[in-house]
Amino acid sequence: MTEEQVKLIAVFESKVRQLMSLCDEQREELDRLRALLELKESELQQEILRSEELAVKCNNLLTARVVSVKEGEIKSAKTRLSRLVREVDKCIALLNE
Repeated sequence: MTEEQVKLIAVFESKVRQLMSLCDEQREELDRLRALLELKESELQQEILRSEELAVKCNNLLTARVVSVKEGEIKSAKTRLSRLVREVDKCIALLNE
């Protein structure tokens, strides 16, 4: 082997080592990104569950509101009916005199 070939082989070996080092760095970065992706997917699943729970709570509150409105209407209707009955009683009492 000539001196020039030895230099070329040395340069080639150096470049291969650099390439292997870059490959290792990229592999580590890929592992880090995969771990981060798993973490984010886990967080996303937790937020999806939280969102579903909040939707159920919202529906329950809307149902409770509708029920309370109906109860309020019932009380109002009972009050009006009581007034009407009293008025009818007054009218009957006036007719009996």
